[in-house]
Amino acid sequence: MQGAHIAGLDLKLVPALEALLRRRNVTHAAAELGLSQPAMSRALARLRDLQGDPLLVRAPGGYVLTPRAQALQPRLAEVLSQLGAVFHPRAFDPALERRVLRLAAADVHTIIILPGVAARLAREAPGVDLRVETYGPTTAGRVLMGEVDLAFALTTTPLPTGAYSEIVAEDRMVVVTRRDHPTANRLWTMADYGAYPHATVALVGDGQSEMDAVLAAAGVTRRVALTTPHFVAALAAVSATDMVTTMSAALAERLAPAFGLRLQPPPFAETRLEMTLASSHIRAGDPLLAWFRNVVRQAAREAGVGVRGEPLNSLCG
Repeated sequence: MQGAHIAGLDLKLVPALEALLRRRNVTHAAAELGLSQPAMSRALARLRDLQGDPLLVRAPGGYVLTPRAQALQPRLAEVLSQLGAVFHPRAFDPALERRVLRLAAADVHTIIILPGVAARLAREAPGVDLRVETYGPTTAGRVLMGEVDLAFALTTTPLPTGAYSEIVAEDRMVVVTRRDHPTANRLWTMADYGAYPHATVALVGDGQSEMDAVLAAAGVTRRVALTTPHFVAALAAVSATDMVTTMSAALAERLAPAFGLRLQPPPFAETRLEMTLASSHIRAGDPLLAWFRNVVRQAAREAGVGVRGEPLNSLCG
């Protein structure tokens, strides 16, 4: 069979060959595979022709393997094992995975959710390594091509056609100022947004956000004094100035004592932030990614930003 093209091979002969070499008996090999004895004898004849070797030779105590058959036997067991893995893949077990997962995330995700994720990976999937990378202009395309496995986003984030998105956490927005800000003794109004400079977070793009649309609808414009890709940097700047920022309550609450911050609800109705994990539709059947989403969802619950109700799946079309 050496050099034969796979399309010209009768793969039904592979289990017949394995059974014949192992049982060393045509009758027994035929019974094991549910074939008649004549059918197995014909298979042996074809195998002998293909191999150019008798394979089984009659001896006083029964059939014995030829040197060629003895050499084939361990290789044949390996081939059958590999074929079985192709057509009958093993059940997913995170403990057996040896993979590198690439995740696009911001500091808010790595501070709030990643510790729980890392702990779970260490316990249940020690062979899975996580590589976190920052966002950039090519992130969406790299996710779509499968070069980045997963990316944190919001339900309001525009995703390319074919991206798969699943909600894994929920947070809310808060207005953040330093503790002794001039407005410290009262709640903010929409007009206050135009009276004080802002620190904003821009992960990708020019820093424009839905906040600008909300303010424009109320007839308010704001001055953006600082734009940074890091949420912690925005909080640090706010702690030292009269600037204000509107961001994740979970992160702001965690860092408020260290930075001396005051948090309060924004003066508009919708304050919910729904965080998703986006991936390519070509990876929708990857069991490791499905398992990892559940790990993130559990870590979010433990961090106090769990999803309320059932997770929402969506395929952006």
